[in-house]
Amino acid sequence: MLGIAVWLGGLVALGAIAAPVVFSIVPYPSSADAMTAVFLRFDRVAMSCAAVVLAAEALQAGTRVPFAAPDYVRTALSALAAALAVAEAKIFSPRIAALHGAGVVRGVESAGLELAKLHDTAEWLGKAQLILLFSVLSLRVLALTRSRPLSEI
Repeated sequence: MLGIAVWLGGLVALGAIAAPVVFSIVPYPSSADAMTAVFLRFDRVAMSCAAVVLAAEALQAGTRVPFAAPDYVRTALSALAAALAVAEAKIFSPRIAALHGAGVVRGVESAGLELAKLHDTAEWLGKAQLILLFSVLSLRVLALTRSRPLSEI
């Protein structure tokens, strides 16, 4: 649950708080420089959290018998969220950083259109991770309530 909390909280903090504030206060290109560095660093945090979440799922799958249907769903959603985090970190963020580092301006000329498309896809990946992680967290809480009466939680 800690891995989910750090990953989910980081996505919210960066996407809903830090990025809008930085882009509204800090002038371009410094704003893009700052957020590019932040997102590249957070990608490592997200992948580390994904590894922790998947390791916890594997450990639970190996020790919990029977593994119920919600457990399979939760594990699949965790794996999908992890795959999206890895794709963002290994494919999209480095390409965005390279284009930005080359002085490309989003939406200007063909390279800028590519940057805009990559940025939009990275935003979509982040939002999808949010939805998946919230679902995983909800299923984790449900698993706790299944295993113990609510009066004990």
